[in-house]
Amino acid sequence: MKKLKQRNLSAGKPFSSSSKGSTSETLRNEIVSKTENIKAISVHNSKHLRPLSDNQFGFYLAGLIDGDGHFSSKQQLIIVFSSSDVSLAYYIKERLGYGKIRRIKDKNAYLLIISNKDGLLKVINLINRKLRTLNKYNQVINNILNHSLYNKENIVFNMNLNNDFNNHWIAGFSDADASFQIKVVNKINRSKPEIRLNFQIDQKNNDILLLIKDFFGGNIGYRKSQDTYYYGSTSFGSARKVINYFDEYHLQSNKHINYLKWRKAYILIQDKNHLNDQGIKQIIELKITMNSFSPCLPPSLRISTLLSPAKGRRELLRKGGWEAGFTI
Repeated sequence: MKKLKQRNLSAGKPFSSSSKGSTSETLRNEIVSKTENIKAISVHNSKHLRPLSDNQFGFYLAGLIDGDGHFSSKQQLIIVFSSSDVSLAYYIKERLGYGKIRRIKDKNAYLLIISNKDGLLKVINLINRKLRTLNKYNQVINNILNHSLYNKENIVFNMNLNNDFNNHWIAGFSDADASFQIKVVNKINRSKPEIRLNFQIDQKNNDILLLIKDFFGGNIGYRKSQDTYYYGSTSFGSARKVINYFDEYHLQSNKHINYLKWRKAYILIQDKNHLNDQGIKQIIELKITMNSFSPCLPPSLRISTLLSPAKGRRELLRKGGWEAGFTI
């Protein structure tokens, strides 16, 4: 994976361009200078809530459909859910009052399918002026509203073209397409690892990502081999904006659990606990329990690898697998 350029500072990254000859105390002082500017967030988590109004539920649903939905030529709305989020599919079905849920054979996924005319009309009214992707907008127009079953409804359906994200749209879109990442970077000439917090969204084009970047800050990268773009929050200033958003507009999938762990890592850094071994261990344990860790690395090796670069390298080479790059 092509990495985002780190134009902003990571926790634990020394200030000087070269640390040759530096003592561990000097490095510690430099690390402290880098984290003093991290703005504090509340240590308390707000109670997890569903979107309360139909308006906010419409924004959430529009974001989810923009990410993982499809209006088919058979006049159906199909939304894909991982098996761990099947309860979210049932919640949406119950709130809409329409739809059926079907497991995909031999796949770790479920489909929420809405084919009833009244159900589709309810969805279309909820997401009107809230969808942001041209592809999904065209599906609504061409596959649903232009069909003979619907063309007498006289619905004027529009996209959301403004830059206001103070609603649940990003929450829905993130439940579909985003990930929360904790990266621990060990370098031999540093006494402590760098901790990087990244909120990432991958897309085939960068139109939506540019809007999200304007809202949160961060960077956009491009993977030539996959012909895809990706947004990354990259800095702690952007991470704080991400936290302020998701504290207000809650994720509804199991990604909310990963978000809370990511948020906890931010709090450990703001309290400078990443400068001691116990705090680093806590951050690593948060990372390990998130769903992005490589399954080929045994748990007994994970902590030792991340805490001690030299020891980790020896163990990895001795076990004969997993190329040691020390960016985990």
